[in-house]
Amino acid sequence: MRIIALIAFPLLLCTDCCKPDNSNGITPAVSSLTVGNVTHVRDPKDATTYRFVIDVYPVNSSAITVNYTTNNGTAVSGTDYNSVSGTLTIPAKGYSGYIDVIVTADSLRRDDQTFTLDLSSPVNAKLSNTQATGTIQNTGTYMPIDNAGYTSASSYSGMTLAWSDEFNGKTLNTSSWTYETGGSGWGNNELEYYTNSVKNTFLTGGYLVIEARKETYGTNSYTSARLKTQDKKTFTYGRIDIRAKLPKGQGLWPALWMLGNNISQSGYGWPACGEIDIMELVGNNSQRVYSTVHWGQENSSFHDSKGGNYSLSTGSFNDTFHVFSMQWDTSKMVFLIDDYPIFTVNKSDMTTGTYPFDKPFFFIFNVAVGGNWPGSPNSSTIFPQRMIVDYVRVYQ
Repeated sequence: MRIIALIAFPLLLCTDCCKPDNSNGITPAVSSLTVGNVTHVRDPKDATTYRFVIDVYPVNSSAITVNYTTNNGTAVSGTDYNSVSGTLTIPAKGYSGYIDVIVTADSLRRDDQTFTLDLSSPVNAKLSNTQATGTIQNTGTYMPIDNAGYTSASSYSGMTLAWSDEFNGKTLNTSSWTYETGGSGWGNNELEYYTNSVKNTFLTGGYLVIEARKETYGTNSYTSARLKTQDKKTFTYGRIDIRAKLPKGQGLWPALWMLGNNISQSGYGWPACGEIDIMELVGNNSQRVYSTVHWGQENSSFHDSKGGNYSLSTGSFNDTFHVFSMQWDTSKMVFLIDDYPIFTVNKSDMTTGTYPFDKPFFFIFNVAVGGNWPGSPNSSTIFPQRMIVDYVRVYQ
C-alpha cells in the first residue's frame, strides 16, 4: 500500500499584482477610443438623430474625457444639421459613450450629403481615429426642375385628346402604368436592376422622374426603372407627344418607345409584335437621338428595321425639354422633334416580314445602364442620372 502525503499550503491572494497601476512594474494597457460612421435616410417631415458611438477598449478604471465638434462637408450647419461641440465624459469602467447630432427634415431630392464629427484632446485614453462621417441620404420626392424648353400644342385640328398623363399626382398612376422589375439584362446585356422603388421612380411638381443610380442591388451594380402601359393603355394610330429632358453620360440609354400589345401571345413575341422607338439616346452623345421601327414575322426569328436620327446644332438633350412626337396612320409613321419631322417610314417601304403597325401598342419609358449599344459606364459617368417626363399625350 502506498501512503500519499497531503500537504496543505496556505492560499495566497493576489493584491498588488492586480492593481491597475504600475506599482509592480507592469504598465496597464492604454484605452483607445474608436468612433464609427453613421448613415441614415433623411426624413422628409421629421428631424433625424444621428448617434455617433465612441467605443472604449480596454475599459479604464478612471473616467475618460474627449473633446468633440462637428464640421461641414457638403452638408451645411444650420441648414442640414445642428452643429454640436463640447466635452464627452465616459465614466470609469465605461465601455462606450455617444454624441447625438440632429439632421433637419427635408424632402428635397439631391445627392447624398456629409458632415464630420471630429474628436480631440482625450484624457486617460488615446484616439484610434479622430473623425467620423455622417452621411445624409436625400431620397425625398421633391426636386426643383427647370421647365425651359420646347412645348407642344395642347390641341390639333381634327383630333381629340384620347389619353394623357400630366404626372400631376403624388405617386405614379398604377391604373395606367406597371413597374417592370428585374436585372437579367433584358436581352441587351444591360447592367441595371429595374425596381419599383421611389429611389428610381417618383413624381415631383408635375413631372415623372426615372432615376438611374450607381448602387448594388443583388448582383447588379446599378438600379433604374422601366414603366409600361401594357394591357392598360394601348393605342393604334394618332399623334403622340412626349415632352422630356434626357440623361447623359457614357453607358446611359434612355428610351421612350412602344411594343405591340400582342407580344405575350404565341407566335407574336419580339420582333413579330412590332417595336416603335419614338426616342432613344446613347448617353455618350447627348446631342443625337434616334427613331426606329422594328418588325418581324409570326413564328419566326426574322427581324428587320428602319430608322433615322437627329442631332442638335448646339447644346444637348440634357439641357432643356424637347418634345418627341409621332404621327401614325394607316400608311406611314412620321417622327418629329419639336414639331420638326426627322424621319418618315411608309408601310410600302416595309416589304419584308409581316406588317404589325395596325394593331394596339403600349408605351415603355425606361433608362437602361449599359448594354450592347451604349456600352458600360466609365469613370466619366456621373450618377445619379435622370430622365424627366413632363407629359405624354395621345390625340386621335
